[in-house]
Amino acid sequence: MTTETRAATSAQPSRLLSALRTQEGVLFLVLVVIVIVLSLLSDRFLTVNNLLNQTRLFTETALLALPMTLIIISGGIDLSVGSMLAWSAVMLGFSWQLLGLPLPLAVVVCLLTGAIGGAINGALIAYVRVPPLIATLATLAIYRGFSFGISQARSARGFPEEFAFWGQGQVGPFPTQFLILVVLIVAMHLLLARTGFGRWVYAIGNNELAARYSGIPVERVKFTLYTLSGLMAGLAAFIFTSRVTTTRADAATGLELDVIAAVVLGGTSIFGGSGSIIGTMLGLVIITLLRNGLLLTGVKGDATFMVIGLVLIAAVLINNLVRRR
Repeated sequence: MTTETRAATSAQPSRLLSALRTQEGVLFLVLVVIVIVLSLLSDRFLTVNNLLNQTRLFTETALLALPMTLIIISGGIDLSVGSMLAWSAVMLGFSWQLLGLPLPLAVVVCLLTGAIGGAINGALIAYVRVPPLIATLATLAIYRGFSFGISQARSARGFPEEFAFWGQGQVGPFPTQFLILVVLIVAMHLLLARTGFGRWVYAIGNNELAARYSGIPVERVKFTLYTLSGLMAGLAAFIFTSRVTTTRADAATGLELDVIAAVVLGGTSIFGGSGSIIGTMLGLVIITLLRNGLLLTGVKGDATFMVIGLVLIAAVLINNLVRRR
């Protein structure tokens, strides 16, 4: 064996160990353990139908988690994503059923509603300098109020069958919305990891003042991130409405907590400056499979929350331990 061959062979385990020392590596190991344990506890868990069904159910949360990752990396937070989803969905049903707009145009109204809600958040935070926690906590209540006020607590129903394709249909064996999600995951990962805009996001999260002095357009980046979050909430509202074929003003209540939990579990620092799209998706998959697997094994809802909380804490502790070493 030549010197070069021995060096290449010894480098492979070191690369593997380096990968396992990352938050994504730790989460992948946790995910493998969870899948093995739950598959032993229930023979219905590790089946193709069950796993594909879970991809259909977590798509809306994943769509919201993608821009939330960028926002938290930049040092911000968006608590209004669930309310924006509900408001956008109500506008879809209202503009189609009551205003008589064609359904494709009503979908555009849905997307624009989310984008406008996100732009309002972005303007308050970037230009009015309202702290993100306060601004989005206020708009959480305001947008939810819009949902109830516009809908008058009534649901829009009777959507045509072809509309259900985006939330209930399949392309081959895969749910339609899952394929849309995969494309957006790749796009968002490349945006964050491979572009100058992504480097700006990390720089702002690490040191906003230094980023400003470096010539980074901090206000414009923040405004863009929150507008993107609103647009993705509008897309999630469209897919959600297509899946359940009705609109409700109380839809997605508390969903922002699941989104933030997935992002933080995925290794994104709540203080900003670090994180990844891959980590967020692993965190979301862990939470989703835990809920599904525990439900199949007969564990009740309260105990499920406790187990997920313990896994969150354990994953963070393990990651901190590995990083120290």
